[in-house]
Amino acid sequence: MLQDTALQSKPLAPYVPVSVSARHVHLQQEHVDILFGKGYQLTKDRDISQPGQYACQETVTLMGPGGKISNVRALGPLRKQTQVEVARSDARVLGISPPVRHSGDLKGSAPIVIIGPKGTVRLKEGCIIADRHIHMTPQDAQAYGVYNSQKVSVLVEGEKGGIMNQVTIRVRDDYALDMHIDTDDANAFGLTGNEYVKIIL
Repeated sequence: MLQDTALQSKPLAPYVPVSVSARHVHLQQEHVDILFGKGYQLTKDRDISQPGQYACQETVTLMGPGGKISNVRALGPLRKQTQVEVARSDARVLGISPPVRHSGDLKGSAPIVIIGPKGTVRLKEGCIIADRHIHMTPQDAQAYGVYNSQKVSVLVEGEKGGIMNQVTIRVRDDYALDMHIDTDDANAFGLTGNEYVKIIL
């Protein structure tokens, strides 16, 4: 866990800021209509780390053969295909076995039931555990000496520090520099989402 205040105010290679992503859903309009009512529009609550992405006020319940999890946040904007992202510990509660995948790679992923105030959506596939990944622009990638889809390791400093392997670099012009991990990884390494971690190649 980096303590240097200069780095905390402005990221400097090889350090990157980290954000913790809790369980959430991305919805397509057809499923918004089922869950919340025909023609319903999700209500923006607050911006999140990537430009144009935001948390919504609306929540849903996830159900699997082993149990359910309530108050799961919807994120905007709408997607072409509904996607549910959970941590491994969530999957155990639900009694499902989602694969570790990139966002949007849903073919053959786990089935899940989504329950809203107006209706229920039963997905044959769509639930994943998101891979550890770092968003960056092409300029960032050049500065950090990495490339799109590269797998790197990341050093976490601090009392529960260690090394995270299999971290995917994602490069796009409209990305903001940020590493995304789920709550299981955050808890394992003692991270809260206000730290910097170090890319080690």
